[in-house]
Amino acid sequence: MTLSRQLLEILACPKCKGEIAFDESQNLIVCHACEIAFPVRDDIPVMLIDESRPLSGSTKSVPD
Repeated sequence: MTLSRQLLEILACPKCKGEIAFDESQNLIVCHACEIAFPVRDDIPVMLIDESRPLSGSTKSVPD
């Protein structure tokens, strides 16, 4: 599955409003600033803070 480049350009992290990246191998939207990841289900990014999870090795907690 591949998310549209246009969609990725307009999406922002709902927590910090910063840039996100798509990790295609894990099917996740990632915010490196917040060190959290959002799932993609049925080709739809679930950009809810309550649905996010910390990146592996992160010391930050979610949600904030």
